[in-house]
Amino acid sequence: MDPLRFIVSRRMLSTAKNKNRALSALDILLVSLLWLTGCAAPLAPDSSMVRASSSPDTVTTARAPAATPVLQRLADEAAALRPLASSFLTQRFLDATGSLPTIAPRAAFLNEVTREYFSAAEKSALPATAQKKLTEVQFDEYRYYFTKSGSPLAYLRPLELAATNGFDNIAGKRILDFGYGGIGHLRLLASLGAHVTGIDPDSYLDALYSSDRDQGAVPPATGMRKGHPGTIALAHGYWPKEPRMVARVGQGYDLILSKNTLKKGYVKPDRKIDKRLQINLGVSDESFLKAIHDALNPGGKLIIYNLYPKPPAGKNAYDPQADARSPFSREQYEKAGLQVLAINAEDHTMARRMGRALKWDKNDAGDLNSDLEISLFAMFTVATRPAR
Repeated sequence: MDPLRFIVSRRMLSTAKNKNRALSALDILLVSLLWLTGCAAPLAPDSSMVRASSSPDTVTTARAPAATPVLQRLADEAAALRPLASSFLTQRFLDATGSLPTIAPRAAFLNEVTREYFSAAEKSALPATAQKKLTEVQFDEYRYYFTKSGSPLAYLRPLELAATNGFDNIAGKRILDFGYGGIGHLRLLASLGAHVTGIDPDSYLDALYSSDRDQGAVPPATGMRKGHPGTIALAHGYWPKEPRMVARVGQGYDLILSKNTLKKGYVKPDRKIDKRLQINLGVSDESFLKAIHDALNPGGKLIIYNLYPKPPAGKNAYDPQADARSPFSREQYEKAGLQVLAINAEDHTMARRMGRALKWDKNDAGDLNSDLEISLFAMFTVATRPAR
């Protein structure tokens, strides 16, 4: 680093760390000289400087405009959610949106009768008669990050729960997401040094994330010191029903997450529901919970977080999406060797604050069209595999 750049960098770092220190005339002169010599960008206003963290794992960075409208939307959502990020983990999670890569459009193929998706490689392996039944579809950057599940930043609340249960620093930790629904939050966690595995049987996701670049090592997010490279692995199928999935997923996880998947209304509804909404685990409750237990390291945690709409009124009314209770009882968890720390605990207030930050109460024109106080609810369950 040349001497002039070194002097300016030291003075700007001092300014970022000390909120009460204003830019002096000397600061402005030095940066101007640096700019004139072609060594730096123009001086950014104070509000563009990211506050320095007290953690040794981060360094001060400057926020630049996002490269695409989708990445800008995620950056804007992260800024809106920041007042709700009370832990170091969730603050870094939001900051990491600035390091997400741009994604070029990609093709997949759909059987419109069965609604099954295929990647290009999967299509080429089919008989010619089957290939003729497929229609090409294009997935853009929005679909890559938002899929059918919405913003990946809606993982803020389950990650806050993870932080309060011992996971404020996830570098080097192994995380399993059952029913991951989209790669965005997995990339963010991996960029913070976690080794993340996503499970989902949806062929839509299998076709969407068919590039070799969607898995493997993930570069550290801007501001993260090197030394904890994270990774992503995706497992598409039924776990733990299928032996190949058991082998693919493995064991040794520190944290298992499941958001909006393990709902009683989906897994064990009180009455007959649309088959498209029902989730068939393919194994008994005992076998599933044993698989959870065995996949966790001693001391590891399971966090189930479910958002849900207002349950319908009336004796005969039933909405499986609104039955967000754990599919399993406290007794079933304990029989499987898991200690229950919380079961069916309410998180309505914080979920609504998150929903408002993500503009779930507004239409595309920005007009209010929903009162989240009466339309959005949340419930969570936390269990642990006791340490030996």
